[in-house]
Amino acid sequence: MSTRQQGVVSQWDADKGYGFITVAATSERLFAHARAFGLRPHRPYVGEAVSFEIGLDGQGKRRAQKVRGTAPPPAPQPAPGVRSPGRRDSSRILLLIPLFAAWVLATELVWGLPRWLWGAYSAMSLATFIVYWGDKRAAQRGSWRVAEGTLHALALFGGWPGALLGQELLRHKSAKARFRRWFWATVLLNVLAFAALFTPWLKS
Repeated sequence: MSTRQQGVVSQWDADKGYGFITVAATSERLFAHARAFGLRPHRPYVGEAVSFEIGLDGQGKRRAQKVRGTAPPPAPQPAPGVRSPGRRDSSRILLLIPLFAAWVLATELVWGLPRWLWGAYSAMSLATFIVYWGDKRAAQRGSWRVAEGTLHALALFGGWPGALLGQELLRHKSAKARFRRWFWATVLLNVLAFAALFTPWLKS
């Protein structure tokens, strides 16, 4: 029968879904995949105290398996004297969606738009949100992930409102600075393309 060990998550890559656990008794670092944690309400985090069994991978290397947290995750605390801005900032960013919709509506009333355009934006946004939801589930389970290039392509071709909802409501891909920079570039390119194709502003 396997003996459970005690240790601490010493390194974790949330995007790749794996990290390392340092064994308390020996200071040995063992590889741990997200699948080893099973279904849980939160991701592993650096400093988390865990118990686990030691197993072998396909190459005979030792790794952690059947990992269980031994303490609840700490609640995030705002800095002293500072109100937590997360929900308020999300609300402000999400205002871009109705503002863009209002701009599209104004463009339709003034210059006219193809009938398919509203449906295209709605369908792409819904599809993109579903892809974000699926990718977050995959990250939690440690299974196959959607390539970031695919997420950016969906945003570029009209799905950026759904992508923004996915980032802010699902808290997925919302903390990775490089990803966010590319995402906002796709938003800008999509908006510029809309202006060039359907308004006279960029045609003069």
